[in-house]
Amino acid sequence: MLQSGWARRWSIFPAAHFWTATVAKQRVCAVTGSRAEYGLLYPLLRALQQDAEFELSIIATGTHLSPAFGLTYKAIESDGFTIDAKVEMLISSDAPIGIAKSVGLGVIGLADALERLAPDMVMVLGDRYESFAAAQAAMFLRIPLVHLCGGDSTEGAIDEAIRHSITKMACMHFVTHEVAARRVRQMGEDPDYVFNVGSTGLDARRFFPQLDRETLARRLDFEFRAHNLLVTFHPVTLAGDLGLNQLEELLRALDSLGDEYAIMFTGANADAAGSTVMKRLLEFAETRARARVYTSLGQQLYYSAIAQVDAVVGNSSSGLYEVPSFHKPTVDIGERQLGRVAAASVIHCEPKADEIAAAIGRALTMDCSAAVNPYGDGESVKRITSVLRLAVDKGKLLRKRFNWTSGE
Repeated sequence: MLQSGWARRWSIFPAAHFWTATVAKQRVCAVTGSRAEYGLLYPLLRALQQDAEFELSIIATGTHLSPAFGLTYKAIESDGFTIDAKVEMLISSDAPIGIAKSVGLGVIGLADALERLAPDMVMVLGDRYESFAAAQAAMFLRIPLVHLCGGDSTEGAIDEAIRHSITKMACMHFVTHEVAARRVRQMGEDPDYVFNVGSTGLDARRFFPQLDRETLARRLDFEFRAHNLLVTFHPVTLAGDLGLNQLEELLRALDSLGDEYAIMFTGANADAAGSTVMKRLLEFAETRARARVYTSLGQQLYYSAIAQVDAVVGNSSSGLYEVPSFHKPTVDIGERQLGRVAAASVIHCEPKADEIAAAIGRALTMDCSAAVNPYGDGESVKRITSVLRLAVDKGKLLRKRFNWTSGE
């Protein structure tokens, strides 16, 4: 299991290309484009901000700057961070061409911001198109790219191609489990720059004290009932209808459960059809007192909600990454997360109303107290900063050589 062997794995760093001497402050620029990816980055950003050996800059882009998504850049600022550049890139469009154009705008704006900030390295997380734009800008400006959460597999979404593309542009890789590390090595990346550190999302919990049920209900204007579900559904970007039929199946399943079930919906992301999904959720909740829709909960409210509900339902990566650490069941619907490593507390089901309802029923009878999260032990940030603190030859980082290996 992932937790076993951490000490052995990290007793000696891969040292082929690292110097051991300490250098001047490492100027690290983190690019964040959505609430979900910022929540995973938060503990690492906090550690870099507080460490005298680093100089942190932050670029906010994407949905952070959109009123439709809650202007979440304000949450970054309220957390005590300075945003050094805001890059507008989000086109108001629910079509795939809008996303493609947004990426183009992002490359232009991020290139200008990175040229001005002149960091030693650029850091991105995951597989969002905002990160994809940042990776391209950094590559052409010859700034080493640090990539978190590469090597995963999500066969039902365009994120799969974006994630692997960022891997090939990145110079240093912090992955969340050994299967991901093998995939990155299989793509020809230098094993000395592939680090299995776990997920920073598991580190984040200690920064956000969980609210009790009464306080949470008051903050969210939410009425808890006999059974309570936290539901997140994102567009399925490789499906012909972008997953809208799957959404209708999910809503039919939730309707069949009865009034003893209360439902918290979190908003969809800014993929193609994202606003259509959000509109449909609002329509559903408008005529059902037991349902509420929240554009953006923020980390404390989101983690508190996980702790208070009986199950998490939908197709978000959070159901696989973070929820198992709360010892709560996840009902993962459809193919959006297909291929990801999953804990025993995750139930996969087809996007059919009867199967979703049956999976929710099964989840409510599960004992998840012994669930082991395959994404780490909550100590990822220490491992990442230990590597970033080492002096690196920038020229060697940028001159990537394809590594012929089986990935083992």
